Amino acid sequence: MPWAQFLHLYQPYYQQPDVLERIVGQCYRPLIKGLRERPEARITLNVTSVLLELFDKHGYGDLIVDLAEMGRRGQVEFVGSAKYHPLLAWLPEAEVERQIQLNSETARQYLGEAFAPRGVFLPEMAYSPELAPILERLGFEYVLLDELALDGHLDRVDHAKRYQIAGTKLTALFRQRRLSNAIMHRAMSTPADFKRAAGDDPGPNRYLVTGMDAEVFGNWYPGYEQFLFALLADKSLGMVQAGEIAAADVPAEVVATVACSWSDSQADLERGRAFFSWRDPDNPLQQLEWELQGLALTEFARVPQDDPVWPELRAKLDPALASDVFFWSSARPWWSIELIEEGAFGLAEVVESSPVATAEAKERAKGLYRQILDLAFWWRRSGRIAAITRERAELLRIPFAERTESEEYQAFMKLLEHEEMAAAKRRDYEAAVLWRDGRLKLEQKRDVYDAYHVIDSLRATVPDEEVQKMLTRYRRAYVHIRSGQPEQRSN
Repeated sequence: MPWAQFLHLYQPYYQQPDVLERIVGQCYRPLIKGLRERPEARITLNVTSVLLELFDKHGYGDLIVDLAEMGRRGQVEFVGSAKYHPLLAWLPEAEVERQIQLNSETARQYLGEAFAPRGVFLPEMAYSPELAPILERLGFEYVLLDELALDGHLDRVDHAKRYQIAGTKLTALFRQRRLSNAIMHRAMSTPADFKRAAGDDPGPNRYLVTGMDAEVFGNWYPGYEQFLFALLADKSLGMVQAGEIAAADVPAEVVATVACSWSDSQADLERGRAFFSWRDPDNPLQQLEWELQGLALTEFARVPQDDPVWPELRAKLDPALASDVFFWSSARPWWSIELIEEGAFGLAEVVESSPVATAEAKERAKGLYRQILDLAFWWRRSGRIAAITRERAELLRIPFAERTESEEYQAFMKLLEHEEMAAAKRRDYEAAVLWRDGRLKLEQKRDVYDAYHVIDSLRATVPDEEVQKMLTRYRRAYVHIRSGQPEQRSN
């Protein structure tokens, strides 16, 4: 089966050295070392150039050397991106071009000729159709998108086709969300599990693309990189790189595509709330942050490029555009006053340091910065954050035992028990524990707290057609409101 596995490696520019050390030790070093020792493995990576700078700054230069070597020998295909992880869909066109070009320039400094991207990964897979002609103009041949970007619905991608974005020659490679989520939630532990979960998705004339954060392998789940290595070593899986699928000589269907990210749910798009985690129309904190970013961009654009202070301001603005500040102020569920302050300060500093900004603009930047902090602290003190957490828990409370007929419930419990015993017999004790805990949660109605429901696990791993019909009936309500990433959030 032609299958491309894509991994995204990113840490913010302000990442604490001790946190970076832990992630390097748990994930990046075992992952990169394991790939280097398996030259037959083929994979597609986005290593943001800000992370390459962090490797260089903190003494992890050997990882850069290994990445460059694997790129030169064709084992790793690198794709382009934006250096500091901004949401490109909300930036002016000139700024979109700069952020992508800045990533490429920095990556080439570290990786040399090994960095020759044909494809591009947009941070958070946050895409809008307006970006397509820009990406084509920058020389990219394909863009990695979540399957939701096809037409706003799940399970609509025909993996026997090549899709071309309307008005361009750019190929859209759609990530298969179900299998990507199954991997991210460790719902499988062997290549056999993966093949069973994939079912008929791939085939002689069909392809498969899965994609996720690299930190899944080791940082989230210690030792989970061994599962990835086992997949890469299984020749029957037909591992290829994303660029090979994009270049396949098959007729292309022209599609309009829709704006979305890999964290959006189908319900988000139906309500007109794409990019919900970063741009919630009912989140006044994010509204203030977007206003401050707009002010910083506007005021910086007024600074003449021959002004001696221009390079310094440019160096302040680039990292300040990172998407993290909006994400960590969503409170659904991610929340960090420290990171909210970090992002707001960087944007305000651009305006306050400008030699051409008016006193009114500087005062507005200071005011927005204070408003953001005051509101963030008030949310914390007033109990709003706790209330949102409760709301999220209530929204997703759909106990399996209360939404199925007694006979169907008992059938599922028997199926879980069978999977547990089968896993124990083949000495796959982690899987056995997964199914055992799943049964207990269903019995005690604690499944409502799961970001990845045990029913999702069953659907991903049990191929029986009749079982799938039962699972699909129950799962439909979950699919509609779940995001495409592991974080559990309310709508």
